[in-house]
Amino acid sequence: MGSTGFDYAITRTLDAPVGEVWDAWTNADAYAKWASAEDVVLDVRPGGAWSSVMVIPGGVRVPLTGTYTEVVPNERLVMGMDVPGADEPVLMTLALAADGDRTEITLSQTFDSAEERDQAEQGSAMLLDGLTAFLAAA
Repeated sequence: MGSTGFDYAITRTLDAPVGEVWDAWTNADAYAKWASAEDVVLDVRPGGAWSSVMVIPGGVRVPLTGTYTEVVPNERLVMGMDVPGADEPVLMTLALAADGDRTEITLSQTFDSAEERDQAEQGSAMLLDGLTAFLAAA
């Protein structure tokens, strides 16, 4: 995809060591807790499949599926998400950088339209809010 895409990147510093943040994203039980998801299956390896059912406020259940395209433990996770009607999965890149006992996390994605980007950016911000609260309670 060229530079014509609409992209975003959200960076936050989390009050947890990088290994803990990695586990939160790659351990199905942990992920289910902070991401408001059920039936979480995470096969965290390149080409491995993931799936979950996101439970959004109001109780609507949204099944999500995809594949990991890149896995570098404690550093980088690239997840493709299957989108109905789209030829190719939407990729989300998760980058982690250790900062002592804290972790800098960056989520980034590129889309064909500003509307899709804005929706996804909002969703990622909510995910990071949930992750922050989960790590604070751990």
